[in-house]
Amino acid sequence: MKFDTLIKNENSTIQNRIISEIRDLINYKNLEPGDKLPSERMMSEKFEASRNNIRESIHRLEFYGLLKSIPQSGTFIANIGIVALNGMVDDILRLDDPDFKSLVETRILLELKTARLAALRRTNEDLDQIKGALEAYSEKVLNGVDAVQEDLLFHLAIAKAAGNSTLNTLMLMITPEIITNFEKYHVCDTGNSNVGIKEHTAIYKAIKEQNPKKAKEKMKVHFKTLYQYCYNLKD
Repeated sequence: MKFDTLIKNENSTIQNRIISEIRDLINYKNLEPGDKLPSERMMSEKFEASRNNIRESIHRLEFYGLLKSIPQSGTFIANIGIVALNGMVDDILRLDDPDFKSLVETRILLELKTARLAALRRTNEDLDQIKGALEAYSEKVLNGVDAVQEDLLFHLAIAKAAGNSTLNTLMLMITPEIITNFEKYHVCDTGNSNVGIKEHTAIYKAIKEQNPKKAKEKMKVHFKTLYQYCYNLKD
């Protein structure tokens, strides 16, 4: 695990350097929105970095809307002013990996919204997926088996049912870090296996009844213990 973390940190440092150099290249050549960047191969040689790290750096800048890749054509500067681009790159380079408390706060904010929207928009197919995830979670918990991943799949099914692709994408982005931190801090070791099942079931029933207010309330109750646990953690 320590080796994987070291590699991850090293790649992040390299990618930050590449992002900085892409920005410098744009400024040096006075490139404007719509202009094409050099190929991955050329940037790999120029920046003395692997093509994989070049590609990941471009993907990060695409995610924030600064670049746009077109298949068979290349990578282009998005329709954003250069001053704004420089400022956003500075912000991106200052971003830290989220700590557990930040992940919990973000997850709670997202899920209060997704629960409400799921109750309003869910289809019968969505409901079947939520129910299936609930049953898989319950089975593992009752058998005394770790159910962190099944728990997250239940919540991801709700996010999908909310019918908002952006909220769903944000949930998918933070899920891996949440799973890692849940296992690290033993968050699910509550000592009462029935509590989680009851809370999940209450959320499912509210969504099934298409009661958005109740769904949000039940989700809020579900996260109360987690929120308190998070803020009792020793840094």
